[in-house]
Amino acid sequence: MTRNENCPQPEHYGDATVPAFGYELIRNVLIPELLGKETASILYWSGRKLARQYPLNNEQEIITFFERAGWGTLEQVSKSKNTMTFECTSPLVESRIKDYPDSGSFSLEAGFIAEQIQHQNGYVAETYMEMKTGRQKKVIFLIKWDVKDSVSTGV
Repeated sequence: MTRNENCPQPEHYGDATVPAFGYELIRNVLIPELLGKETASILYWSGRKLARQYPLNNEQEIITFFERAGWGTLEQVSKSKNTMTFECTSPLVESRIKDYPDSGSFSLEAGFIAEQIQHQNGYVAETYMEMKTGRQKKVIFLIKWDVKDSVSTGV
């Protein structure tokens, strides 16, 4: 199985489409109700777990995964020796920022990116996020790693 086949595919129900409202209802209302103040932390670690289940080879595959998962349009805007920055936009992202400013956390996505970059670079990585609430609503993901802190291979 190739990596692209490993990515989730959109669900097809004949000619029917699944509205984003149902997804957002679960994501921004039900999950925060169930998890309470631990929502962001649990979603971050859940994102890391998802990344381990769907390992990707490079940044472009992360961008493609985001599109397929319906998480938004991810764009890499910078990369240096120990940091990388992505911006995530879409009408759904804008809506989440506008309609759910408190529960509209993007921790799941942040954890997913952190684990993917850690897997790809071989260094312990963490993602920090910032929601831009101005005219152009978007999420900024800043990934940081230390080249002195390599991931143990367990061998």
